[in-house]
Amino acid sequence: MAAVNALRAQGKLLAYHDRGDGGLWATVCEMAFAGHTGVSLNVDMLVTEGDGINDSRADTGDSKNWAGQVGERRNELTLKALFNEELGVVLQVRTADRDAVIQTLREHGLSRHSHVIGKPILTGAAKDEVQVWRDAKPVFSAPLEQLHKTWDEVSWRIAQLRDNPVCADSEHAAIGLPEDPGMHVQLTFDPLDNVAAPFINKSRPKVAILREQGVNSHVEMSYAVAQGGFDTFDVHMSDLQAGRARLDQFQGFIACGGFSYGDTLGAGEGWARSIMFNPKLAEQFAAFFGRNDTFALGVCNGCQMLAALSPIIPGAQDWPKFTHNQSTRFEARLSLVEVLDSPSIFFEGMAGSRMPIAVSHGEGFANFSQRGNAAKVHKAMRFVDNTGAATEVYPFNPNGSPGGLTSVTRGCACSVMPASGWVDHPCRTA
Repeated sequence: MAAVNALRAQGKLLAYHDRGDGGLWATVCEMAFAGHTGVSLNVDMLVTEGDGINDSRADTGDSKNWAGQVGERRNELTLKALFNEELGVVLQVRTADRDAVIQTLREHGLSRHSHVIGKPILTGAAKDEVQVWRDAKPVFSAPLEQLHKTWDEVSWRIAQLRDNPVCADSEHAAIGLPEDPGMHVQLTFDPLDNVAAPFINKSRPKVAILREQGVNSHVEMSYAVAQGGFDTFDVHMSDLQAGRARLDQFQGFIACGGFSYGDTLGAGEGWARSIMFNPKLAEQFAAFFGRNDTFALGVCNGCQMLAALSPIIPGAQDWPKFTHNQSTRFEARLSLVEVLDSPSIFFEGMAGSRMPIAVSHGEGFANFSQRGNAAKVHKAMRFVDNTGAATEVYPFNPNGSPGGLTSVTRGCACSVMPASGWVDHPCRTA
């Protein structure tokens, strides 16, 4: 571990995988699956000499077939090298750094345990294969897609029984396709630009980081919003109910996600009803949404809650109800999204950008059969496949929302933010 930490500090590690179940073969295959690239594996340094292979015998008796015996012995040692599950790691490094990496391993007393065993295949007809070489000859090769589907088969069979079988089949079919370019980042903005800089010395609007019992990640949300130039305040729903805080004290609020009410089905709906069924709170929220200097953001359970409050949010009449994912399971994965051209102040200047985001939700399906209008809703972001096309196909779209929809905003006639800043912008709720 000390050697690995030293190499990380030097910036010389591209990938790392510990050897475990399945040995070296499973380790290298899993790295190839993750990297969407073929691998050429050479076991010469692992198929050690000795073990009787170099014995000197007369050409009599059993030794008359010595060449065949040596061949079988080397096959046996090859299998041992590939499927040995003892402690070990596979490191990927740049070719130019190989000698320096070996030197670092030598300095940590690992020289006799370290071997160069292969390289990725980035071009040519074999770029979608995993190959094993020994004695300058290929002893095994198979398409990456075939290996990946074999590796996934047990999980697929379980998912067919446990989850929506259509989604299980769709995910399995998408595994290891040679034409899949994988996730990518394509930005229409510079992430290093500090968009808050022009406003920081003018004002720091007050934002309530709103939460309910069971909500999490509110501290991280507060930090992110503070970095954007806002003053943040921790506001629990009980604070609003008891009058310790009022929404008219803030220019914005963010309803955080997580597990409100233990994340029971429709938890965000329950959160909304705690407002709608409380006349004083309902009036307070309606007044907040009716102001011309406010904004709101709902994430996860908070998104579900805001969608349920659409009857008291001007311009939100077309928002859907968010119900259980079509996969029938909680989805926790990286998904590729595209920012759309919309009135949302949160995505100003980002339209057309594609990037992977962390998805963690059980009820993200935009269900227009229960509420809203899919033809009129203002779309702010959608799921796309690895080619950048909007998709309803699982797992690229983890919840099955129509058109890949994953974020909505309320309507507005404006297309750009006024030079005076967000305070004068008429579209403030997303």
